[in-house]
Amino acid sequence: MAEDAALKSIYHFTVQDIRGNDVSLSDYSGKVVLIVNVASKCGLTQSNYKELNVLYEKYKNQGFEILAFPCNQFAGQEPGTNEQIQEVACTMFKSEFPIFDKVEVNGKNAAPLYKFLKSEKGGYFGDAIKWNFTKFLVNKEGKVVERYAPTTSPLKIEKDIQNLLGSS
Repeated sequence: MAEDAALKSIYHFTVQDIRGNDVSLSDYSGKVVLIVNVASKCGLTQSNYKELNVLYEKYKNQGFEILAFPCNQFAGQEPGTNEQIQEVACTMFKSEFPIFDKVEVNGKNAAPLYKFLKSEKGGYFGDAIKWNFTKFLVNKEGKVVERYAPTTSPLKIEKDIQNLLGSS
């Protein structure tokens, strides 16, 4: 029973950060987490990074974390190396939240974390991620509670983040 419950959270996944270091998602246990597939050259890039930064700045000291996973599966909008991606995210957009290794979110090579996220919260037209900046909100227990479309403004989900941070 307990083992089955463990498979229902993000905490049993280990991912690589943008520098290639292993990061256990259990490091984020007890935090509210927003997982986002990002891209540097998307029409949604400017507004999403800007608003993600606002949310991160506002809630990072209250137990909120954003995990950004670059992905080049949508119109080749994240073509750069990890170093170039980090330059865009951290220098151009001043992002302080963790950026991870570039992943695939769909198809047979989809990252295990993304297979799990999609199995927990499918989309309106099947489970596949449709575009850059699809967002998954995870509660303090590591369970996926909501999935948001790429066009959903990060600031529009602020209330959901506040609710999860306020709950124990």
